[in-house]
Amino acid sequence: AELAAVASILGRLPTVEEYMVYAKEIDTMAADVYRYLSFDQIAEFREAAANANIPVVQA
Repeated sequence: AELAAVASILGRLPTVEEYMVYAKEIDTMAADVYRYLSFDQIAEFREAAANANIPVVQA
């Protein structure tokens, strides 16, 4: 995802050096960015999953 974000900013795939410049900035936000990847640990997501009504469809 980070590579895709950098590529979208540059309009092309970055070199390793270019990517690392952006990676340093991404790393400073890691606590906030990666928090959402651990959605199973966020109370709102757990509650929504526990109350989800997923219908069963037979094919």
